Amino acid sequence: MYEALYLFLATGVVSMAAALSAGALNKLPEEKRPAFMQSRNGQVAVIMAGNLGALTLVGAMAYGFRQLDWWIPLSCLLLTFPLVYQVLLQRLLGDVKTLVLTMPLVIAAIFALYFYW
Repeated sequence: MYEALYLFLATGVVSMAAALSAGALNKLPEEKRPAFMQSRNGQVAVIMAGNLGALTLVGAMAYGFRQLDWWIPLSCLLLTFPLVYQVLLQRLLGDVKTLVLTMPLVIAAIFALYFYW
């Protein structure tokens, strides 16, 4: 059971962080956006990264509901994952560094979910 819990927590945290940081970057006004988002391709890349993070979060939640008790994934979705993002990742790294850090981890999370399911 602990392996399923660890996999769920790791994949859920990184995918939620990627989705939330991409959403926060998209909500910035044009003049406050980072340099790579000034072009149309940069904006599309951030949107695609957020969508990939959100889809991975859906997969992690499905894995969590299938392997764990129902209250563990639900409480993590509503409390733990957003709290870890807001308190730790966003304040320590900022949105741009969080997105850059979590995107390779999201790709690894996709493979881990596929392999261990």
